[in-house]
Amino acid sequence: MIQVPTTEDFQRGCSTFQAKEKRDAMYKTATFLIDHFWGQAPEIADSLGVLLLTWNQAFYRYGAFDFHLLEEAIADNQTQLGAFRVRDILSYSTEEDVAIKLLFNRFMVALQICEGAKKGTQSPVSAAKTLHLLAPRFFPLWDLKIANAYGCRYAHNPSDQYVRFIGKTKGLAERLAEAAQVFGSGKSLLKLIDEYNYAKYTKGWVL
Repeated sequence: MIQVPTTEDFQRGCSTFQAKEKRDAMYKTATFLIDHFWGQAPEIADSLGVLLLTWNQAFYRYGAFDFHLLEEAIADNQTQLGAFRVRDILSYSTEEDVAIKLLFNRFMVALQICEGAKKGTQSPVSAAKTLHLLAPRFFPLWDLKIANAYGCRYAHNPSDQYVRFIGKTKGLAERLAEAAQVFGSGKSLLKLIDEYNYAKYTKGWVL
């Protein structure tokens, strides 16, 4: 089980992230663009591409995804995504797992590499990042190190592992809600948890 950080450790992790992670400007830009173009699938797909091709460069250096498939995935699920967009993770229920897994798998396919030797390779990280950008207070971010730290290894059945990760993140969010308010950054609780996870598990900047 993931260890719940103290208020001081949580705030230290977030502060360290904000001091060291230079790519967060791309996150702010993509978030702004998606908010501005909400309801317009082609423009949202372009806005997501701004972040994904930079933020997940290690994966997409082998080839890009098909923007048309991403646009279709957004358009086909616009209503459902809009419903998730206005919620936060504290409202998550396991009764939603089937719907979330279907969304996750749809974006896994839409964001797979579409050319070159790695054609057809899918990325659970890209799917989670996309869902997070589309509903940033509800869907958490992860990467391999974060998923492993939470006991959610996604080598097999990544959509099953993602809903497990959501459940564990909700539990953590319930315990850290007060600490996030004390931090007073104006960021969502879910974004602060990701900043802490990234600083601690991805980068090892804090112990």
